[in-house]
Amino acid sequence: MKRWRAVLAGCGQMSAAWLTAARQIPELEIVGLVDLRESAAQARAAEFGLNALVGTNLAAALDETRAEMLFDCTVPEAHHDNALIAFSRGVHVLGEKPLAHSLAHARAMVEASKAAGCTHAVVQNRRFDPNIRRLRRFLETGQLGAVTTLNADFYIGAHFGGFRDSMRDVLLLDMAIHTFDAARLMLGSDPVSVYCLEWNPQASWYAHGSSAVCVFQMSDGSVFNYRGSWCSEGFDTTWEADWRVIGTRGSLRWDGAEALTASVVSLAPARTADGGWTEFRSQHSEFPLPAADPKDAVVGHEGTIRDFLAALREDRAAETVSSDNIKSLAMVFAAIESAQLEQKVAVRWD
Repeated sequence: MKRWRAVLAGCGQMSAAWLTAARQIPELEIVGLVDLRESAAQARAAEFGLNALVGTNLAAALDETRAEMLFDCTVPEAHHDNALIAFSRGVHVLGEKPLAHSLAHARAMVEASKAAGCTHAVVQNRRFDPNIRRLRRFLETGQLGAVTTLNADFYIGAHFGGFRDSMRDVLLLDMAIHTFDAARLMLGSDPVSVYCLEWNPQASWYAHGSSAVCVFQMSDGSVFNYRGSWCSEGFDTTWEADWRVIGTRGSLRWDGAEALTASVVSLAPARTADGGWTEFRSQHSEFPLPAADPKDAVVGHEGTIRDFLAALREDRAAETVSSDNIKSLAMVFAAIESAQLEQKVAVRWD
């Protein structure tokens, strides 16, 4: 099996998740660690027992190691420049979310990857949760009929401290992309427009935008409703949110953990001769969804990295390829724009 040589840039907190995943993949070798603080790169090399080049200059590290791919764990503001450095050398890129800190930079990165013939993808790691994949496979069976409505509730009283306490649009910009991307995966459709109300409740420990409600119209005619807060105390949801899927033949509920239950119409009311109905309500059959597929056992960062490598071997698009993931990022920026304008706006990524 081919061995892949990767340089990891950005040796802060998130890099540990990448390096932990990487050492589970025999065909992957971390040949370089880069950080603006060389001591951070040295510390990661020592922690994970890596015999890798350590430095502060990404271009030099890619050249010296002859790396085939860049793992970009740097801050969002650096993603654009790092990707272009890699693409100019024919190096593939897998980066942390979000894709970029602006849609303009995201578009430029997508175009640059295409021009260079390089694969470019984002670690949207929650796509590889086995339960969300159980949910998606069940929807594909058509037992719920056509999906008309998707609701997600995200409520966690998160006391982070640090930069999040003072950033603008903190919930939408730092967290909501996970839920928005999950909605796109469930529905298999793209966002068209959004109306968003964003606010900071009384007693919030954030400076701005810790709560939001968004209504997205999707390309398949369905509506995705998001309700979220990072300053709600009590009855926390999971980090994956609490979901309800409504179809023409039934509904599905997912608590964001292991509880996945469908309720499907078993006997529907019929029309009477005078135009009424034979019953007041339909009868339903409730049942848990089938167990997770064994091939979905590899989750999180490892699942994303393995899919990225498989895409290169099989000459296909990665599941989280940037040309698709930019649509999830566009949902975030459109929601923020809608909140600022106090009106519905189109979701655009082209």
